[in-house]
Amino acid sequence: MSTTAPSPYVGRDQKPLDGDRFLTGRAQFVDDIRLAGMVHLAVLRSPHAHARIVKVDLDSVRSSPLCLAALEGEEATELAGPIPHRGNPGLVGGNTRDERCLATGKVIYEGEPVAAVVAGTRADAEALLALIEVEYERLPHILDADASLAPDAVRINEEWDSNLVCHVAHTEGDVDAALDAAPHRLADELRIHRYSTQPIEMRGYVADWDARTEKLTLHASGQNPHLERGAIAEALGLTDERVRVVLADIGGAFGLKMHVYPEELLACLMSQKLGRPVRWLESRAECLMVGAREQTHRWEVAFDEKGRILALRDHFVANIGTLSAAPGWGMARLTALTFPGGYKIPATDIQVSVAVTNKSPWNASRGYGKEATALLLEHVCDRIASALDVDPADVRHQNFVQPHEFPFKANSGLNLDSGDYGRLLEAALTLADYPALRARQREARTAARPGALGIGIAFEVTPEGADLPGAFTGGFDASTVRMSPRGRVTVLGGTTTPGSGNDTAIAQIVADELGVGLDTVTVVQGDTDRCPYGFGNGNGRSTMMGGGSAQLAARELRGRLLTIASRVLEAPEQELELADGEARVSGTSRSMPIADVAFTSYTLAYREGLGVESALEATRVYKPGNIDHRVDEKGRISAYATFSNAVHVCAVEVDTETGRVEILSHAIADDCGTMINPLAVKGQMFGAAAMGLGGALSEHLVYDDDGRLVTTGFKSYLMPRAGDLPSFDFAHQVTPSPFTSLGTKGAGEAGVGGASAAVLNAVNDALAPQGVLITQLPLSPPAILDAITRATNSPQGGRNGR
Repeated sequence: MSTTAPSPYVGRDQKPLDGDRFLTGRAQFVDDIRLAGMVHLAVLRSPHAHARIVKVDLDSVRSSPLCLAALEGEEATELAGPIPHRGNPGLVGGNTRDERCLATGKVIYEGEPVAAVVAGTRADAEALLALIEVEYERLPHILDADASLAPDAVRINEEWDSNLVCHVAHTEGDVDAALDAAPHRLADELRIHRYSTQPIEMRGYVADWDARTEKLTLHASGQNPHLERGAIAEALGLTDERVRVVLADIGGAFGLKMHVYPEELLACLMSQKLGRPVRWLESRAECLMVGAREQTHRWEVAFDEKGRILALRDHFVANIGTLSAAPGWGMARLTALTFPGGYKIPATDIQVSVAVTNKSPWNASRGYGKEATALLLEHVCDRIASALDVDPADVRHQNFVQPHEFPFKANSGLNLDSGDYGRLLEAALTLADYPALRARQREARTAARPGALGIGIAFEVTPEGADLPGAFTGGFDASTVRMSPRGRVTVLGGTTTPGSGNDTAIAQIVADELGVGLDTVTVVQGDTDRCPYGFGNGNGRSTMMGGGSAQLAARELRGRLLTIASRVLEAPEQELELADGEARVSGTSRSMPIADVAFTSYTLAYREGLGVESALEATRVYKPGNIDHRVDEKGRISAYATFSNAVHVCAVEVDTETGRVEILSHAIADDCGTMINPLAVKGQMFGAAAMGLGGALSEHLVYDDDGRLVTTGFKSYLMPRAGDLPSFDFAHQVTPSPFTSLGTKGAGEAGVGGASAAVLNAVNDALAPQGVLITQLPLSPPAILDAITRATNSPQGGRNGR
């Protein structure tokens, strides 16, 4: 077998290949696209959470010389079908509904699109919205998930017999018996608030219908162009080849830009109607309408004197707002599926009721529900430690899956691939200097000052690389690798990047496989006409799946290059190596540039019949070994390829006079298997941790009693600023996955749950001497002060949960 030189790229820090374009302002986002004749779309939205639409009058707006086109719901229904679901609950036995790009009959959340107009400029289009007259008949609305599931609750979807989308259960063992027999048991409630993901660049679309070719091109800020193409083609009654989706540069996505929203279909409809390019750009207020995560967990745990968990029951309700065609509701399903994380718990009873209310719909948000699992589990571990008066780290050690037990089949059927959780915990504690933090805490508690020091530990296991049935996350990611006659390499990928850097990692993999310089490799993604089919971006799949398929395709090309080089250099293939841009005969000075080998393949190999495929192009698909949809004896499947894991140790100071939380330090030890680009892994974890801390401390989507969103900008929706975050301390542990070609695990979704759980535990640790227990997020100053006041005035202590 031929050999390769030691890897010059894989496993080494590599700055983004196209980073200079972004730093110098040469990137092209949707807002930068300028097409001849382009016009602008604006959307009129419902001011009510629930109301009948009595009449939509477009006469005034259509009579304006500024108006190029106007559309209301009934007209849109004649032009386009329902938006295809990305994860239809009907496929898993749940309730479902058709979502249209404009409401008909009634509106069921504030902000639902009711009518649309097009004008020459964005300002003119938005001004025209004031001319549209809509008559509503208000209906009772409901915002609370528990109230929504009451038998006498108002029906949000009148064709349903309740407001329940679906009920999902994962059970193992006899939980009741374990609870009855346990030496210790605890029960309580944990409420996770509604917060979203807010990328720098919001959504945007430019639709361009070419009447001559009858082809639609959609320039989008999105994540899944091939799936988006199929959905748009279906809604518009077109064949797939008549729709092209091209992703512009993307300023962050984090799940928000999963298709298909009403606005992208509206842009396509209006472009067809006018025969001109139509652009729609989201405002921050519109972006903040997209919800996520709101859950209420009611849990009970049994444990022994050592802190070993004997049984866990968690029955929770997810408030998904309105059911839409987006895959957001599936996050609740994944929260349930991810239990019990990386812990061995003999008996579990995990059940979720997914409820609709008159809030705006969820869409996917980084962590995709798995962050909620980590938050609950880590809260429970700390409650056990408090009840037994032992160190929280000891409780984790007592319950970890052990290294020799991998692969480990979890209660829900997920097959944990690899890890050494105990060693990872110790690495994080060492990184944080945990003994010194505890000593500092003991000293601080003897001082008379308003600052309370707290330390929080959190462990999370994050399933990544999914192939979930029901059209959530499925299908493959193909890659085409092509080498030109001059030795330049192009990788055409089915994956996409929202700025995460997976394109750089894929280039590193291909460069190593072919033995060429990284500067000779170009990665092309996000164009359905140029790139092979792929799922796109999401769930930490991109480097794992896209890198795996690119490696296979590059390996096929490598074989052809070696065959050609062996003929020209007159040496057996097994004595050749490809490295540093050359084909070399090992142990000799005989070599030739790989570019010459490529040229030979396109010329001599064809003319002289060397008996080898002359075209240097290959397309391959890669599937990790841990995905198995065959149902086992308990009705479970293995739908995730890998399980990254991390431990967070967060130290905070809580000002007991103001309720303000200051993060003093935050240490993270992570294990995502083999790292292709450690620099990118670190960036992903830092970004995820920032999202987790921001969500736990301040970010909150708030509705008033009338069902109107009141957090409509960054003055009310409080994103963390750079000064609000610590300088993260970071360490890697590598336990390669046995199920992926390079030992990689996903690294895109981990971090949100661990960070939020660590800061919650830290705040509770800080306030424990005052009898304060926080069981509801966010950890805002008013909430903390309220809990302190309750503790001061009540002998039972302070609680901020309901």
